[in-house]
Amino acid sequence: MSRDDHSTTIAQLKEILEKFRDEREWKQYHTPKNLAEAISIEAGELLENFLWKKDHDIEEDLKDPVLREKVKHELADILCFCINFSNVTGIDIASAVIDKIEHNRQKYPVEKAKNTAKKYTEL
Repeated sequence: MSRDDHSTTIAQLKEILEKFRDEREWKQYHTPKNLAEAISIEAGELLENFLWKKDHDIEEDLKDPVLREKVKHELADILCFCINFSNVTGIDIASAVIDKIEHNRQKYPVEKAKNTAKKYTEL
C-alpha cells in the first residue's frame, strides 16, 4: 500500500499514531501540555538545521540527501505530535485548518495583503 499525501488520509494517520502509542502504553504521557511542549521542542530542532544560514543557501543545502533526511524526520516529529495532540483533545484537524484559513481570509483580504508580509493590524 502506498503511503503518500495522495493516498493516506488524516484519519488514517490518526489511527496509525494512536495504535503506535497504545502498543507502547504511552497514552499516560500524551497530555495536551506534554504534547504542546513536544511540538515546540521539535519545531526548535527543525529550526536548528537552518541556524545562521541565508535563505538562498538553505535552498541549495536541502538538495543534500543527509540534511534533507534530517529535516524530513524533524518535520515528521512535529506532525506526529500535532496529530497526537488532535487525538487527545478531540480537535478535528481538517475542520480546524479550514476554519483557520477562513479566519485568516477575513484578517488578510487579498486587496490589502497581496505581496506584503505586514501583520493584519498594519494593513
